[in-house]
Amino acid sequence: MPSLGFLKKKRTREEKYDPASSQPTSPVTPVTPTYPRPFDSSSFATSSPAKSANTSAQPSLHSISQSQETPATAGGGVQMDPPVLHPAAPHGIQPTPSPGHAGTPQSLPSINNLINLPQVDGHHNTPPPQPQPQAQAKPSSEVRVTKGKYSLGDFDLLRTLGTGSFGRVHLVQSKHNQRYYAVKVLKKAQVVKMKQVEHTNDERRMLGEVKHPFLITLWGTFQDSRNLYMVMDFVEGGELFSLLRKSGRFPNPVAKFYAAEVTLALEYLHSKDIIYRDLKPENLLLDRHGHLKITDFGFAKRVPDKTWTLCGTPDYLAPEVVSNKGYNKSVDWWSLGILIYEMLCGYTPFWDSGSPMKIYENILRGKVKYPAYVHPDAQDLLERLITPDLTKRLGNLYGGPQDVKSHPWFAEVTWDRLSRKDIDAPYTPPVKAGAGDASQFDRYPEETEKYGVPGHDEYGHFFTEF
Repeated sequence: MPSLGFLKKKRTREEKYDPASSQPTSPVTPVTPTYPRPFDSSSFATSSPAKSANTSAQPSLHSISQSQETPATAGGGVQMDPPVLHPAAPHGIQPTPSPGHAGTPQSLPSINNLINLPQVDGHHNTPPPQPQPQAQAKPSSEVRVTKGKYSLGDFDLLRTLGTGSFGRVHLVQSKHNQRYYAVKVLKKAQVVKMKQVEHTNDERRMLGEVKHPFLITLWGTFQDSRNLYMVMDFVEGGELFSLLRKSGRFPNPVAKFYAAEVTLALEYLHSKDIIYRDLKPENLLLDRHGHLKITDFGFAKRVPDKTWTLCGTPDYLAPEVVSNKGYNKSVDWWSLGILIYEMLCGYTPFWDSGSPMKIYENILRGKVKYPAYVHPDAQDLLERLITPDLTKRLGNLYGGPQDVKSHPWFAEVTWDRLSRKDIDAPYTPPVKAGAGDASQFDRYPEETEKYGVPGHDEYGHFFTEF
């Protein structure tokens, strides 16, 4: 059995993309101020669950690998008990309007079915329209210049959004364009001590190479003698984990909407030979309009063929990872199946009193029980994703991601419209757009150590890419 030291102790969240901001603005680029429309609380009169208690719109500090890969994440035991909420560490970013395109937040309707409605027909009240020919945005091949672009002097630190074993995430405001961002601060000494140098550099490298509506965006990085800094967009909506725990489970159409956005993100990452390896509700952030953004790339890795690293969150580990076999992109499709199951049922299929070792045994045993309320199409998809047979797992076959997208459960999804965020999200977070609203994040004691203090840089040679 795998050693717990290689696993993240906590599940994290993810951040969202803002449809109104298709052209991101650099924190040091002055822009014409935009005045967001006041939040209309009436639209949440009956549909929005209680305010998220987790911190999830920033770079994630809560998912952490104790002895292998992943930058700062908040320590703690693996949390599988549905009723329990845990603060999510900021790890995502959300593009903001460019100077010439000052965006006004769109008005996206929320639906009133996030309570446990009867899940009898998977084709009722589904956000996505009728299917059309697939058209996904082409991955950008250019690597953005993000090294040493900013400094502490470019920002005003406002408050802590999340904490972790290696540091914390701060809400900051740019002194140049007055917009709000999230800055993830990692203590070099801690990163080295926890043997996370390679994975911290991998995270920084992966984030610098990806650009997709459903992935976080890295604006830039810099460092001083003691700390590493990663500048990302501030994503106000919190993590999907909080919403799911407050809702119990999602109706079939709601789970389908979020699963479809994750599928597009995985398709993009895999097209660049990047395995994500830590898919779970805590790593999925909601933007102000309710669309997903995957955050926390601490376990992401470029893998053209196979890798053997044991890492991830116990409930979401594929059997080939648990059994220490070489694996590839197939593990992300297994995790997608676990994610869909958890969204539909409110718990993961192999959960067992929160004990990782029992979870591993259940994963290797491979028996999954499906509640009667799970739609037949959803169950068929899950059986094709949560299978130890790699010759049968969807996403890992000759058709690749298209096999997943073409499954009957996704029949009404119009993939090209979804990739443009041209489909309304089922839930709109109750936040004030563009105002630095951090109401969806827990409060933490502020950092007492002063940043930017000059001195001997003992570990700087480990982080030359920052």
